[in-house]
Amino acid sequence: SRREGDYCTLSAQQRTASRQAACERSGLLKALTPQESSLCQHGLFFLDGQRRVDYVLSYPSKKPSSGRSGRQATHLLTENAVARSLRRGPQSRERHIPQHQGQRAKEPSGVDVELGCPAETLNGHEDQKILRREEFEGKLRDMGLELEKDEETKISGVSFVKIHAPWNILCREAELMKLKMPTKKVYEVKQLRGVVEKISSLVSKVVEPLHPQVEEHQPKNIKHLSHTFSREKQHLFDLSDKDYFFDSKTRSSIVSSLMIFKRYNKAMQKIQHNPLDCHPQLLYEEWANYGVFYKYQPIGLVRKYFGEKIGLYFAWLGLYTQMLIPASLVGVIVFLYGCATVNDNIPSMEICNTMNNITMCPLCDRVCSYWELSSACATARASHLFDNPATVFFSIFMALWAAMFMEHWKRRQMRLNYEWDLTGFEDEEVSGDHPRAEYELRVMQKSTSKDQKAQHKVITWQALKTLCVCVFMSTIKKLTCQDRLPAYMTNLVMMLLMIGVTFAIVFGVILYRISTKAALYMSANPVTRSNAQLTVKTTAAIINLVVILILDEVYGAVARWLTVLEVPKTDKSFEERLIFKTFILKFVNAFTPIIYIAFFRGRLVGRPGSYLYVFESYRMEECAHGGCLMELCIQLSITMLGKQLIQNNLFEIGVPKLKKLIRYIRSKQGAFQEEERQKKLQRYETDHFLEPFAGLTPEYMEMIIQFGFVTLFVASFPLAPLFALLNNIIEIRLDAKKFVTELRRPVAARAKDIGIWYNLLRGVANVAVIINAFVISFTSDFIPRMVYQYMYSPDGSMHGFVNNTLSYFNVSHFQQGKEPMDPLYLGHPVQMCSSGPCWRSDWLLSLFSR
Repeated sequence: SRREGDYCTLSAQQRTASRQAACERSGLLKALTPQESSLCQHGLFFLDGQRRVDYVLSYPSKKPSSGRSGRQATHLLTENAVARSLRRGPQSRERHIPQHQGQRAKEPSGVDVELGCPAETLNGHEDQKILRREEFEGKLRDMGLELEKDEETKISGVSFVKIHAPWNILCREAELMKLKMPTKKVYEVKQLRGVVEKISSLVSKVVEPLHPQVEEHQPKNIKHLSHTFSREKQHLFDLSDKDYFFDSKTRSSIVSSLMIFKRYNKAMQKIQHNPLDCHPQLLYEEWANYGVFYKYQPIGLVRKYFGEKIGLYFAWLGLYTQMLIPASLVGVIVFLYGCATVNDNIPSMEICNTMNNITMCPLCDRVCSYWELSSACATARASHLFDNPATVFFSIFMALWAAMFMEHWKRRQMRLNYEWDLTGFEDEEVSGDHPRAEYELRVMQKSTSKDQKAQHKVITWQALKTLCVCVFMSTIKKLTCQDRLPAYMTNLVMMLLMIGVTFAIVFGVILYRISTKAALYMSANPVTRSNAQLTVKTTAAIINLVVILILDEVYGAVARWLTVLEVPKTDKSFEERLIFKTFILKFVNAFTPIIYIAFFRGRLVGRPGSYLYVFESYRMEECAHGGCLMELCIQLSITMLGKQLIQNNLFEIGVPKLKKLIRYIRSKQGAFQEEERQKKLQRYETDHFLEPFAGLTPEYMEMIIQFGFVTLFVASFPLAPLFALLNNIIEIRLDAKKFVTELRRPVAARAKDIGIWYNLLRGVANVAVIINAFVISFTSDFIPRMVYQYMYSPDGSMHGFVNNTLSYFNVSHFQQGKEPMDPLYLGHPVQMCSSGPCWRSDWLLSLFSR
């Protein structure tokens, strides 16, 4: 939430047609007439109609008090303005002091011009905010930017400051930022010849309906050479139209970099506005529209409007979705193979054969009784759908698929670097990474704490500014590992604590399954008793899903808090540390229940007559006959589908709309929607109610976790790629619509690659090979079946496999108080019961006989 007195930043040159269409659909604004559209020029230009608006700042339009605190703030402002003018020189001083005196002469005395009522008395803290805002605006003017205030807006309590970057400022900053711009020199792209040309032409005609109708996807035979912009080499560039030489993305980025350079310590947010820009309309029609889900994305246009960093995200997401198509087809084939061969599966037939008359040992103490193996027929048949020889092939295929996907993305990324003129960008990125304001403040506090150990005074803004100048002009210091040691220890303890919380919750769900299963078996209803296993599995998986969704939000906040404690030096370092912590916590949170079922459940049970107990009363749970693979499939499918439907889709649709509604209510605009239809808002006024851009971390994170679901345990759920594909088809258009219509336009950021996300993807892909091998070896029955068929089977078939895996227990050896309360539940006395797996130890021969 934006605190009072803080800026939120809005960049000009933004979406109008798409935003206008969205507003018309929501009923907030009416369509523009030609007369009204001419009035939008004030939203694109200053009042003089000549200078373009490149950025917009918004702030609460409360006036400073006319009392003592207000006079004190004005006095401090005057002193600071004069001090700045003295540092700039006599000419600047003569120019600034009369201007400031003129502003003071226009100040109202005790009357708020905008509200038309006596101004409220503000406290010193609010006056300090006003003072900081005025100083910040003065610094922007010192940098050469031109400002124009717009206090007579139709949004009560909010005023705007329009910013224009003159041509000389744009050239200076473009040279400092080493921006590559197209030159006059062009070259012809080499065209294919011969058979390759014909094949390429044929493929282009086939896929032509899949391409969006934008200029970026039209074939281009001529390409402009790009060169790093230099004021001394302006003759190399086509400067015939200086107003549009730097596009809106570049102009807003330059202004944003100047504001960051001035260390403005408030959160800056962007709102988008451009009545004459047609890019948003194209993006809405050809990208942010569910009706074009089958088309390729206009990545070039996305990059041109949002910047390279967001363009790379959507390019990666599009490639990932395309690569899921062959994986989904193979997964469906594997599943259909299981469906086609389920009736020919000999182990399932033996389990379902009631003539075998195999009596199994109780699944819990006392309340559970003996049961027939044939009652597990449905579970055995369902397990074959996901546990068959084709599953092994699919696991190998997905391991190769993950490697191919990573290499394919590297190739795609290099191609985009060439097309977007990002070659050689790495050195520029390192040199342009400035220290964060929080890091500089910490360094300043470290340098001053040695001389002020005994003093505990609050540093004022004026003292803070003076100390900053002294510190960075005298010496350059940095935080050492010793300075960060308390933060590192806190990070370590908190990370271990959060992981321990996850383990504790999983253990709690285990106790829930054990106790609930015993309670259901105590029911007198035969239907409840027969469906006890399925009920416990499904409800436990749903509980795990709810806990995962809740802890995801908690862990995200904890990871950010821990990263702030570390005080990283640069924004890049801050983002990487935050991503790593968030990934570790969310990965453990999502996959701990699945790992328990896959590798631990059913292996810590004990044996009949000597079971393993928790708290001396809870008997550890066993897997159903045939292994835990079916339960693993249930847990994986519910977790994956639940996260995609609830967290990734419903939250992404509902939360932005809810926040937008809250912003309307807080600004008292929601109650006057009918009135707002009658008076036209400027684009930046409408965009003021949109949700600020919070970064790409949530978008990447949900896709990385999904990538884990698709690759890590795919041996137990071959349909995972199919559900991921269906989700991503919706996800691309949902994210696109959110960026175009629900969020403020972010500051365009340059990036050469997807950063740390690639390393996380590669790590998940490597771990997937090991985990799928472990699933086939320990969770699936594939290895035991192969061993029996080639070593123990008398005829080389699977006949007798089920009987070979069973052990027989003499019920007279049950411990006192652990035997079933109803030993005649099956209608006849039981002397021997079966249990699996087969116990082969010599010291068990006295209790078991084959």
